[in-house]
Amino acid sequence: MQLALAGKYIGAGIATIGLLGAGIGIAIVFAALINGTSRNPGIKDTIFPYAILGFALSEATGLFCLMISFLLLYGV
Repeated sequence: MQLALAGKYIGAGIATIGLLGAGIGIAIVFAALINGTSRNPGIKDTIFPYAILGFALSEATGLFCLMISFLLLYGV
């Protein structure tokens, strides 16, 4: 029983590593937005929706990892 419980905790911990990738992805998206806006301020209205879309997709992958972690902890 203790081995299965340890496996659940280890699996949940490994599943949360994806949150690191989501954080890095969000940082890259907004760094690119700042870089693009500083190079050409007139294009801000064009690239801002793409930045929000990139943010949403990166955040969704992080939330999927968190959901899998919670499923491993409380669902199995």
